[in-house]
Amino acid sequence: MNPYRLAGLATLVVGAVVGLIAALVVGGGAVPPKLLDPGPIVMWGLPVVKLVTNLAAAAMLGSLVLALFGLRAGTRPFETAVDTASVGAAVFTIGSGLTAFLTFMAAFNPKLTADRSFGEQFGRFLLELPLGQAWLITTLMGAVVTLLLFGWRSWTGTMLTAVLAAAAFLPMATQGHSGDVAGHTVAVNAILLHTIGAAVWIGGLMLLVLLRHLDTRAGGVARGRGRDKKARDAGVDVPLLVSRYSSLALAAFAVVAFSGVARTVVALGEWSELLSPYGLIVIGKTIALLALGAFGAWYRRRLIPHLDGPRQRRSFWTLILGELVLMGLASGAAAALARTPPPQGEEAPAVQTPAQRLTRVPLPPELTLDRWFSSYDIDVLWIVAAAFGVFLYIAGILRLRRRGDSWPVHRTIFWMSGLLLLVWVTCGPINEYQEYLFSVHMAGHMLLSMAIPVLLVAGAPITLALRSIRKRDDGTRGGREWILWAVHSPYSRFITHPFVAAGIFALSLWAFYFTDLVRWAMYDHLGHEWMIIHFLISGYLFAMTLIGVDPIPYRLPYAGRLITLIAVMATHAFFGMAIMMQEGLFVAEWFGSMGRTWGPTPLEDQYIGGGIAWSVGEIPTLILAITVAIQWSRSDDRLQRRRDRHADRTGDAELEEYNAQLARLAERDRERA
Repeated sequence: MNPYRLAGLATLVVGAVVGLIAALVVGGGAVPPKLLDPGPIVMWGLPVVKLVTNLAAAAMLGSLVLALFGLRAGTRPFETAVDTASVGAAVFTIGSGLTAFLTFMAAFNPKLTADRSFGEQFGRFLLELPLGQAWLITTLMGAVVTLLLFGWRSWTGTMLTAVLAAAAFLPMATQGHSGDVAGHTVAVNAILLHTIGAAVWIGGLMLLVLLRHLDTRAGGVARGRGRDKKARDAGVDVPLLVSRYSSLALAAFAVVAFSGVARTVVALGEWSELLSPYGLIVIGKTIALLALGAFGAWYRRRLIPHLDGPRQRRSFWTLILGELVLMGLASGAAAALARTPPPQGEEAPAVQTPAQRLTRVPLPPELTLDRWFSSYDIDVLWIVAAAFGVFLYIAGILRLRRRGDSWPVHRTIFWMSGLLLLVWVTCGPINEYQEYLFSVHMAGHMLLSMAIPVLLVAGAPITLALRSIRKRDDGTRGGREWILWAVHSPYSRFITHPFVAAGIFALSLWAFYFTDLVRWAMYDHLGHEWMIIHFLISGYLFAMTLIGVDPIPYRLPYAGRLITLIAVMATHAFFGMAIMMQEGLFVAEWFGSMGRTWGPTPLEDQYIGGGIAWSVGEIPTLILAITVAIQWSRSDDRLQRRRDRHADRTGDAELEEYNAQLARLAERDRERA
């Protein structure tokens, strides 16, 4: 291996180990417990193995993301990136299995033997306890990713594998110090965003180290062989790749910083706890993160332009080694945090109310008028999504204006209003009370599937992206190329067909509420997030086929759109009436067991929810119908104006020719008579 590459990777590992040991000493993770001491091998082996697993996960996901957005499939650099990801996935799989074993040893301190009883205990841990199940699922997902990376290296295959690799972080987030008390959902989402952002950041940097020797501008593989296609396929333009990586790193930094703050607030409870051992580790990690942000801003403005110059090697390794040291320290501190109990604690109260047993938090006060404007329950996942939506939309508009083009103001207002409403639904009073009141849950459902998608579709984000994102001509895929691929893929052609989109939208209501899917969404945080994503997408697809201006393969004529909308409205009305006619409760052990002493009874509240689905839910549908009618009218006006302009240019030649043909036919009929 090239000595520079070896030095770069060694710098990351050494920095991580130093950060890990220092954080363990400060946080008390290096002190043996007084009870159930598993011994020094398990006590030190568990954080070390977790650290290795985290770095391997970063190599797995970060290499794939940078390859998908910065390299060209079928070239040597792309193959190197996939090879790096496959090695990372294999180490991640082994590390996850070892972590499961060491976690079992640390938690239960059994006697390690080769007899059947030990295997049965370990098997029950993996199959019956949530912590063991999480690590078992993580190990299996890592194994699947490893196999896919060795055998599936096309654009589509690599993209789907990257999605699965990102999903492999989810089981770890659900058990990674998330606890069973208030703030559980915030902690889970924060940990998930934090680990994925850090993996993209660190893994991309590791790939840059490995691809440095393939630089076509630094005397690498392409030196002396000209600029033919074979040389270009064997090398990579490192300055350009670093520039693309810096954009990914900037987004990752924003995600890591925000999610880290959210997780810290949940773990500390009060800012005075910053002086606790857990807080001191957080402070150290924050300093490393801020240094990374400042370092990234510096090299983005000062260092990247020098990568094309005569001192490019020195500039490149200054960038890489400095960032690797800081990343290693932050990674070691992060691994040590998992062995340090937070001040807030992770044990549920000894005496719990019915609402606390079900939702992990106390029952909120009665939902009065002022609570609709003052209560909140933050979901960091959707705050981050909305923030990126606002930033990218504004960035697209500014790029159009710099080019001399304009963008309709009303579309910007629609888009921003949709995102604002999304944040209000997912982080405001609806999110706080939807677990206790079926009517509020149904109101949120109607807004997610009908009101918010209409506003977002009217913003035309795909059209803005295609107009503002620069087209690449080097065979790689950026945002524009991936959007075009998504729009024209067979799967997209299927789900955006008007009848398919209408069917998904209408049948989802019945499938969700009249099966155990609604129970899954109430009990499981993953089910709740799936519910939000599903109803947003189904509503967006349906609205886009009716009133959207973004490109899709096929749209019905306006008359067909109105007929489809009327049919969906009827199905929606029947759904609301079916809920109102129910004599039993949906998820009775949930909504009927909250112990509420305020508001309507659970059955009355369910009746109100059905009324919301039947009446209030029809308002966005009516708006859709009016919008389709207006678009139809404007389409007829545009068609007539186009015909008038054509007639003015040709002097009504077509009409005169038509009249002459009629006259000839009439004359021929008279001659025959």
